[in-house]
Amino acid sequence: MTINISNKEADTLTRAFAKVEGVGITEAIVIAMREALERRRNRETPLETAARLRAEYGIKLSERARNPLPRSVYDELSGDE
Repeated sequence: MTINISNKEADTLTRAFAKVEGVGITEAIVIAMREALERRRNRETPLETAARLRAEYGIKLSERARNPLPRSVYDELSGDE
């Protein structure tokens, strides 16, 4: 597959990154995207994400919802009774 970078700044940055890393343009893009995705994954924990989304959509947890379900519920769902 051919990669066409039509944005001048993106092209310049990609070529500079490739040179620093000592790799080709395609590999530079792969490295940069892996690093960007990893940073995003580590930006907030799943609990922080859930809290942010609840706040964004105005959802409040009741005290009952804060308590984990008993294992029997999960066993029943999976068929491992």
